Amino acid sequence: MQTIERGYRGLELLWNLNWDRILYVCTIIFALSFGAFLGSL
Repeated sequence: MQTIERGYRGLELLWNLNWDRILYVCTIIFALSFGAFLGSL
C-alpha cells in the first residue's frame, strides 16, 4: 500500500511540474489532427 501511495505522489509531482508541457503537446497533436481532417475534405 505504501508503495502505491509513493508512486501516486511521484506521479502527482510530475504532473504538477510538467502540466504545461503536456498541454502544449496535446494542443499540437490536436492542431495537426484537425489540419489533416480539413485537408481531407
